[in-house]
Amino acid sequence: MPASSHNNHFHKRLSRRDFKRLGGFIQSRTGIKMPPNKATMLQLRLHRRLNSLKMTSYKDYCDYLFSPEGMKNELPHLIDRITTNKTEFFREPAHFEYLYQTVLPELTGRYRRLSIWSAACSTGEEPYTLAMVFDDFSKQQPDNRFDYNILATDISDEVLTKAERGIYKEDLVDQLPMAHKKNYFLRSKDRTRQLARIVPEIRKKVTFRSMNLMDDFQLGKTMDIIFCRNVIIYFDKKIQEVLLNRMCRCLKSRGYIFMGHSEALVGQNLPLHSVAPTVYRKAT
Repeated sequence: MPASSHNNHFHKRLSRRDFKRLGGFIQSRTGIKMPPNKATMLQLRLHRRLNSLKMTSYKDYCDYLFSPEGMKNELPHLIDRITTNKTEFFREPAHFEYLYQTVLPELTGRYRRLSIWSAACSTGEEPYTLAMVFDDFSKQQPDNRFDYNILATDISDEVLTKAERGIYKEDLVDQLPMAHKKNYFLRSKDRTRQLARIVPEIRKKVTFRSMNLMDDFQLGKTMDIIFCRNVIIYFDKKIQEVLLNRMCRCLKSRGYIFMGHSEALVGQNLPLHSVAPTVYRKAT
């Protein structure tokens, strides 16, 4: 192996010291756990950033990141790289079935306007799915007049930009029932692009906002329903409890919170009780 190639490879290794600097910062800033076994993952995810910045070592990257200029210009890129954005339309479908069959009949009987929060919304599939469910329900209940709005938040500006556009690859959309494809998506006029866009009537129901769940966030109003799925698994137990209590303060009395199917709230001191698998209701 040529020396230059060997040196280049050597420079691209993340040292234990630099991992501790980066990992400690990431955990304090975003709440995402960074145990030692995540060092390789972090190195791989930041590799392209080093290339983009024409840097040859992670030490240089750390020095730049922690400078005033880096905090301003590089921090959004770091957050985009380290957040996991796995999502799809109607992910964990039992939740949307419960929402349609149980939650909406009850809440729309009591309120004429519903507020929903999709926390850590990623590229928008979850809040747009919620909007489709609400729209479906309203069409089946022509006499039950109600309105709704959805707040969708994420820490990553990159995924929020994609979410606001509401443009998706056709293979993601093709898995949906024909009625949903027909009612809620517009196909690209250029068929070679194989893209589909959420219809304007659904897009206007969702407001996207940048939010770090580690901040002392304010929503400006209380919510009837909160979806916070597959988020807290990245936090340690202490942060989970603080975050969920903060969310409960944003939830109306008897409002609902939906968690991911791998997220149990056992042993947490929260004003919630279970009403269905990973669906909880706030006490009165």
